[in-house]
Amino acid sequence: MNDRPQRLAHLEYLGDATRFSAQLHALIPRCAMLENFSLAEVRLLAHFMDVYRADPENELLREGDGGDFMLMLIEGRVEVRKRDRSGEPRAIATVEAGRTLGEMSMIDGEPRFATCVALEPCLVAALDRENLARIIVEQPMLGAKILMEFVLMLSQRLRLTSARLIEAHEDWSGGVPGTL
Repeated sequence: MNDRPQRLAHLEYLGDATRFSAQLHALIPRCAMLENFSLAEVRLLAHFMDVYRADPENELLREGDGGDFMLMLIEGRVEVRKRDRSGEPRAIATVEAGRTLGEMSMIDGEPRFATCVALEPCLVAALDRENLARIIVEQPMLGAKILMEFVLMLSQRLRLTSARLIEAHEDWSGGVPGTL
């Protein structure tokens, strides 16, 4: 990537992800996005990604910011924080190597849903919207595979969120059907 995301300028840039392709491949058992990728496909994808090192407490993504890139956590742990009604950040998840962050904003161009902060030294690989478009044009089979993995991940998240919403609604309504 020639034009690295400005919002990652505070992180240490380590170059394109090609030299990290073995580490990316090792993430396959823990990474929903890569679970159906071969080593050759991971190496090809790595050509379109850049790697950054983040120190503890570095913000990787900030709630409300625009986002045209996603991150794949190669090493380390990240805390996901969402502001509550009073504006206070609340930890809603801790994610480990193999997880992706920010793909929703990369896809739909909407503001970031949450803030992601490194809990320990982290390595992240960034893929921006422009390079995703390049993959689709230059490597259509890989592009289709990536898009299909996004669809599957987002579908699974929607199902999980819907199930949680139904549980919360049942708790709130006392389990009475049709009660709002």
